[in-house]
Amino acid sequence: MNIEFKNIESVYFLGIGGIGMSALARYFKRMGKEVAGYDKTQTPLTQELENEGVSIHYMEDIQLLPMKFQELADLSKLLIVHTPAVPTDHSEYVYLKNKGVNIIKRAKALGIIAEQFNTIAVAGTHGKTTTSSIVTHLMKSANLDCAAFLGGITKNYNTNILFPNEYVTSPLQKPYMVVEADEYDKSFLTLFPQISVITSMDPDHLDIYGTEQNMVNSYLQFVSQTNKDGVVIVNEKLKHFFTDSNQKVITYGMSGKADVTLVNSAITGIYHTYSVKTPNGVIKDITLGIPGFHNVENSLVAIAVAHLLKISEADIRKGLQSFKGVKRRFDVQFESEEVTYIDDYAHHPEEINAFVKSVKSIFPTKQITGIFQPHLYSRTRDFVDGFAESLSLLDEVVLLDIYPAREQPMEGVTSDWLLSKINCKEKSIVSKNNLIDILRISKPEVLLTIGAGDIDTLVAPIREMLESRSGS
Repeated sequence: MNIEFKNIESVYFLGIGGIGMSALARYFKRMGKEVAGYDKTQTPLTQELENEGVSIHYMEDIQLLPMKFQELADLSKLLIVHTPAVPTDHSEYVYLKNKGVNIIKRAKALGIIAEQFNTIAVAGTHGKTTTSSIVTHLMKSANLDCAAFLGGITKNYNTNILFPNEYVTSPLQKPYMVVEADEYDKSFLTLFPQISVITSMDPDHLDIYGTEQNMVNSYLQFVSQTNKDGVVIVNEKLKHFFTDSNQKVITYGMSGKADVTLVNSAITGIYHTYSVKTPNGVIKDITLGIPGFHNVENSLVAIAVAHLLKISEADIRKGLQSFKGVKRRFDVQFESEEVTYIDDYAHHPEEINAFVKSVKSIFPTKQITGIFQPHLYSRTRDFVDGFAESLSLLDEVVLLDIYPAREQPMEGVTSDWLLSKINCKEKSIVSKNNLIDILRISKPEVLLTIGAGDIDTLVAPIREMLESRSGS
């Protein structure tokens, strides 16, 4: 199905509150389209969209559809963008499909948009949101114009989408666009990048792929779609997967052996200062504006991209130091003499492992308490031992109930089951309703909230409680 977005007047989003869907909504709004949407629950993100003039409703009801999608006078001017998080038996989806309205997935819409750009696509099981945000900021701070579709709210720009300064729909010379390339539902296979990045390929989304090999095959297909004159940037640990690539392959890593590699590093307070060897020589005394040793590794991708785009060493250093991070990625929420509180979106065992180890490297003598909300029954089932191992790195573990998202409960897959496998002296299960009261009487030295579900709704109350207790 070929759809010309220039002919579309009205776009309706089923599942508009997702981070990727909200970025697309903002894109079409910027293009002058009438934008509206449905989502199951109101969130700060949907409230922001409403404040920007997007009409959103939260009840599944055909009568609440925008008038153009009820009248259906000219189907060629209407478009539905659908996320797999909304089931296809949703009454509005069924109604609009039966009426013949154009319906495309979020990934297809992004793929059509990306055709207008020289795309830099960042894929990987973890690290892609922060990495793509660092790449974007490095380009912007070096006055290299670009667009960006990001999987989080970057703090430097307070948004998940950026536009080029001079955006036109059919530029004579394509501008760059940085895209977080999502592997869920094989979404990234709609992209044909100029520069492809693979940060990691740990097993995930096995509810979609079935086996780890099927997942790897999709990554290989994604890389094969890179332009023939393009470049593939891969973590050095994954180099063996891409020895037969038709494109140039650049490796990055922490071992000292990659094409772009860490030379040395030191921690001052919570921040890292380090040097990096590139094909052009060594960039010394870089200070990254966000904490976390794993973020040092993420920054190596941005340096590799900067090398390809001929960004100067001075601009690289300036951009990395001024990068403020992404909301819910190693997000320091509160600091006092008594406690430091950090929030993170980690929801895969390897992400939790990297996050906790980074925290421990910064606070080697302090007790670390982690509050974790498992995300999806299927992911908990598939990686329960990995979750248990990663969470056992903590001094104290507090588990919330599993966040189901799009799934129905699975027999035997519970937070109690996960808790039984965690090797930690202090461990418990707490309800969201009781969490603040329990934290109020406890004295954590370093407190972490971890997870991708609705644990984010607890971040502000926890921060406010800590502020109140400290009198700040």
